Amino acid sequence: MSYLKKDYYNEHFSHIYIEKDIRNHPNTQNILSHFPRANLIEINHYKEIFCRSHQNYCLQKQSPKLILAKKQNSLMYEGAPVCQDFGNKHFYYTSQVMNCIYDCEYCYLQGMYPSGNIVVFVNLEDIFYEIEQLLMKHPVYLCISYDTDLLALEHILGYVKSWFSFASKHPDLTLELRTKSANWTALSSFVPCDNIILAWTLSPENIVKRLEHHTPTLRQRLSCIQKSIDFGFPVRLCFDPIIDTKDFRTSYEEFIRIVFEALPKDKIKDASIGVFRVSQDYLKQMRKQRSNSSVLFYPYENDNGVFHYSKERTEEMLSFVLGLLKEYLPEDKIFQWKEAT
Repeated sequence: MSYLKKDYYNEHFSHIYIEKDIRNHPNTQNILSHFPRANLIEINHYKEIFCRSHQNYCLQKQSPKLILAKKQNSLMYEGAPVCQDFGNKHFYYTSQVMNCIYDCEYCYLQGMYPSGNIVVFVNLEDIFYEIEQLLMKHPVYLCISYDTDLLALEHILGYVKSWFSFASKHPDLTLELRTKSANWTALSSFVPCDNIILAWTLSPENIVKRLEHHTPTLRQRLSCIQKSIDFGFPVRLCFDPIIDTKDFRTSYEEFIRIVFEALPKDKIKDASIGVFRVSQDYLKQMRKQRSNSSVLFYPYENDNGVFHYSKERTEEMLSFVLGLLKEYLPEDKIFQWKEAT
């Protein structure tokens, strides 16, 4: 596992905290089988560890611990205004994992969660049951990888495989699996399903190197996307968030060219674009965690509790990237996020 560190810090998941009630759950046993040398610590509730005060998110990201728990209460959530619904009326998301193995400086998770450790909810069957209840009322469009990157964790969790199996039995369910991973090994073992959309977040390579720590390179992602398209998976490209830089136009012009030199434009399901935006409460915490991050201390504007670039800069950035994309994709395949007016 390339992301494991062997220097000052312990290895990733050197300690695993397990709620007593799910100690014998099959998913718990499967996950533990990957870490025979880990220190196992039983707890009553994941918040004992995850929600402790005075934690340092950035330090914990250097050597995150794993917390296995049972998801309680709400298992499904209606999509938030800062998220794109791609024209779907019944838009939801679900969170089986809290936090991500990657460490992107602009990620809202560092403002949303008090800890850099990773919580995995093992009771997938309860989420599946709740979805089936919703499907009795109407079709469901569900994002399953917003608060983590499930594909990057697939070799440990096996959850993407479970979602493929579940979706294949429910044609009125459409899933979006958002990722920055290049985990083709996992994807190549699945049978493509028309109602599962693989959605890759893509950024210029200079943004990847500077802000998207520990993620695959742009070229690695594009290679995985190409293989996925050839294999028959529906693929969405997410140019979101668009980040302002000094060389913005040159950087994004080269970036879009590289993407469509690598990928067949006629095989792309659709694409999304949106500028960086984050809730005011999250940004406040994010700035505390990364006091030297230029992307977080940009002079954003606050509209109704959401920080983003000024309306003029937002329009300029979106218009420029939209123009680049329209050279390769029809406009009706490009979805834009804009702040509510």
